Amino acid sequence: MFLKSLLILGASLLPVVCYGEIVTTAVDYQQGGQALQGWLVYDDAIKDPRPGILVFPEWWGLTDYPKHRAEQLAKLGYVAFAADMYGKGIVTDDPNEAGKLDHKVMSDNDLLRARAAAAMDQLKSNPRVDGKKIAAIGYCFGGTVALELARSGADLAGVVSFHGGLETPKPDDAKNIKGKILVCTGGDDAFIPPKQVAAFEDEMRKAGVNWQVIVYGGAHHAFTNPDADKHHIPNIAYDAQADQRSWVAMTAFFDEIFGNGGK
Repeated sequence: MFLKSLLILGASLLPVVCYGEIVTTAVDYQQGGQALQGWLVYDDAIKDPRPGILVFPEWWGLTDYPKHRAEQLAKLGYVAFAADMYGKGIVTDDPNEAGKLDHKVMSDNDLLRARAAAAMDQLKSNPRVDGKKIAAIGYCFGGTVALELARSGADLAGVVSFHGGLETPKPDDAKNIKGKILVCTGGDDAFIPPKQVAAFEDEMRKAGVNWQVIVYGGAHHAFTNPDADKHHIPNIAYDAQADQRSWVAMTAFFDEIFGNGGK
């Protein structure tokens, strides 16, 4: 009896640890009359406003991959919003169709920036988000989108591009960039060759942007996506080491621009 009482007392003295639930919510919004649907993710145990992270997807559209990245960010304590760049429900697993969808947005820089800005407005309007602490990340096509949003003069604390295209039709707009820039690119990415990387660095340098480029030796295009190889497209391949290293680089970057954990 004494032992049982002692165990009960000891248990009552242990600290109570509360783990929040990661909440995922589809969010309908619009841009220019086009119906869009993004993916909002947050930890419901965190009540104070948190930094918000936009997640721009690859050319496949808002598939499970960017949603998974948004969930990872929520587990780090951020409020993440995976954006829709094509239209509600428009996703594909066909490279030819993805190319057409990508081209429709990429060929119209004003449309691209407007779609990205609409996603940012959605994220900033959420009461769980500290509207003065917004960043954007993007993968492949999405990396280009994130950089274009920064070039538009959007009030972003930082941008991270993972194997994203670095060219722009408006290089002079780099002067509008307000936050810091981190580019994670593959050393063997034929779609983003050294010449394109060098031109981007020169663009950032001339505009006085706070920038950094990390090149992962041996990594090809789409190196962060474990499903990158399934279409057997030349120069597209997953690289586990580059994936892990670039994610660590991103988290350190966010600690830098937001303070430790955004606190």
